[in-house]
This record gives sequence, structure tokens and C-alpha cells, in this order.
Amino acid sequence: MNNLHVRLSWHSTAYPYGFTLVFLLLALGLVTSCGDKKSAKDQALEGTETDSAGTDARPHIVFVTGDEEYRSEESMPMLARLARRELDARVTVCYALDSAGYIAPNRTDHIEGLEALETADLMVIFTRFRTLPENERTYITDYVESGKPIVGFRTATHAFRYENDSTLLYWNDEWPTKVFGQQWITHHGHFDDGAHPLTQVTKIKGTDHPILNGFEPVQTYSWLYHVDGGDWKLYGDSDPLLQGTSLKSKHEMEGNLQKYPLTNPVAWAKSYTGSAGKKARVFFTTLGHPYDFKLPEMRRLALNGIFWALGREDAIPENGTNVSLDAPYEPNNSGFGEKYKLGQRPTQIN
Repeated sequence: MNNLHVRLSWHSTAYPYGFTLVFLLLALGLVTSCGDKKSAKDQALEGTETDSAGTDARPHIVFVTGDEEYRSEESMPMLARLARRELDARVTVCYALDSAGYIAPNRTDHIEGLEALETADLMVIFTRFRTLPENERTYITDYVESGKPIVGFRTATHAFRYENDSTLLYWNDEWPTKVFGQQWITHHGHFDDGAHPLTQVTKIKGTDHPILNGFEPVQTYSWLYHVDGGDWKLYGDSDPLLQGTSLKSKHEMEGNLQKYPLTNPVAWAKSYTGSAGKKARVFFTTLGHPYDFKLPEMRRLALNGIFWALGREDAIPENGTNVSLDAPYEPNNSGFGEKYKLGQRPTQIN
């Protein structure tokens, strides 16, 4: 400050207007240096797209995780990062947490942060057999009834499992059938989980859809789910996009292929009209083994589906969305018990 004081004194003596000029420059410098005292709202909006009201206009995508088998607590944050980068989206990831705040997918009765769905533009859900209390389940079901779009993965066909209250049985099978297109039925068998691919995935002949931009046939680690054929049929206006053929099948070994054929849809688009009377876009895939997401074909299918659900299909390049990873994705294998990474807390993505 001594040097500054000397300069101010010199200006004020030799130049009548110099003091005023330097004072104004000093004041400007002080304002700039206090930028860290912006309001929380200003900081949140800094560098983001805003609408005419000054609020964040980026799409808000909420990823709901909570499965004790397929490591959605690892795959969904990875996908959220891609959506944030490619869509300039705000993303929120909700996890099953224990009382100490650690990620605990084996805890079925709680998912932290579901209130984020109240401001969501898209829900991406990958849960399995959850027993959420009504106050938490309602965030999910209210969102679904609102007519906003949904993307679902694998075990969301059995997102909930209530066994001790007959008044809640609707959520087990009927609800996912109406919303996603099918309930849990059966699969073709694990067979050395993660050791080698179990399903050959190809386009359904004659199918043309922006979700399939850039898709190439691929072998996935997900064992094939049965959703159509025999006594079962995909629900409503479900439009199959991809089919999977089981490379090793317990149903074939048991002679049950008439009921559970080797080839079944593994991805489809549909609509769901809820109580708000608004038709929502729904994209669903029964793929979702943690190792599937190591494959660019799987990541592209998922991200293309997110673009389409949000009505951004015109922005999907002909060769598909960019699904290169900015950080390593090395998930634990699927499996029950404590097969997930222990001692992990949620990480902030935004």
C-alpha cells in the first residue's frame, strides 16, 4: 500500500484530475477481487445457459440407482458424466446410502436425494427390488405420472418388491409393465458371470430409429431376459429396436425354448400416459451388466436413448453420440453380497 499511497499523492499534486481517475481504477480492482462474494445463485449460474428469467435452462437429469447385483452405483455416475458433457446437462445421482452416508446398494428401504425428481426433466432409473417407504417411492411415481420422459435399465422391470403388504403389490409387477413395458419373468442363466459374453445383440431387421445411430452388433455380458414370447408379450405400444440371442441358455438345456425362445427384444421405445394426461417418451433396455458399459456400443445405446427421451434426437449424429470416457470406468463385477466397492461416498459430478 505504501507504493500506492505515493502514486496517489503524486497524482493529486501534479494532476488535478489524476486522483479521481486512479481512485476509480482502484475501486474497479476491489470489486473484481471480491468476486468470491457473489451470491450462491450467481455462482451456480456462472458459465451456464440461462432463460429469460435468469434461471438455469439446462436439462436436469436425475439418475436413480439402487440395485444389489449390477453395480448401478458405478455405471450410472459414468453415464451421468457423459450426459453432462454431451448435453450440457445438470445431473443428479441418487444412491442407496447407509446411516453413515456410505453407498450401500444392499439397503433396499432408502434412496437418498429423490426430491431432486421434483425439478427433473428426465429420470434415468436402475433399481432392483426396492422396498422404499411411501414418502420416497412417491417421488418416483409422481415423476412418472407427470408425463416427463423416462429411461430405464435392466432390473427396473422389477424396480420394487413389496411382499408383506397386499396393498402394495401393484408396484411389483403391474406398475413396471405399464411404465416400462414388462415385469420380471426369467432369464437364460448366469454361467460364469463376467467371464465371457452371454448375449449377441443385433438390430431387428427393418428397424430404423435415431436411438440406433452408430450401433454395431455386439456381444454383451448381460444374460438374456425373457420379455416376449410364450405366455408373455411386451406391453402397449412397445417398439422393439434391438434383439438379443442367448449364447448359452438354461432354458435350452431344459427343453423350454417354446416358452422362452433364444432370441428376445433387449431394447425398445414406448410411451406412457400418466394421470397428468401427458404422453411421455420411454426408452428401456434389459442390458445393464456392469461390464456392458465398458463397451462403447452399450454406452452409445444408453446415451442415444437419453437424447431421444429428451426430444433431442435431431442432435444425435449419424454415427451416434460421443461416448469416449474422460475418466477410467473399472466397475466391480456383478453379484450379490458385498461385491460392490465398500467405503464409497457419493461424489459430486456438477
